[in-house]
Amino acid sequence: MTHAHKVREYCKTQLIDPARARGDTTVSIRAGDIHKALGFKNRLPLICSALGANAFEKLARVQRISLEGPTNGANAVFTFRLK
Repeated sequence: MTHAHKVREYCKTQLIDPARARGDTTVSIRAGDIHKALGFKNRLPLICSALGANAFEKLARVQRISLEGPTNGANAVFTFRLK
């Protein structure tokens, strides 16, 4: 499993799926939180790339509605609409 795939799977199973089960309509994901949770070192651009990819939107059945903060930094916050 690639690191990008690991990021996408983690975000789907730990954040998107529980939000969908609660009936939430949107989810915000901070890159730095994922970086810490997965124990990565110097991989923030990878996380931002994985979350910004169409592959994540397809996998998690979400649509990105915003990106706030630095594009490849810890404080990059991706907000998705659940489909």
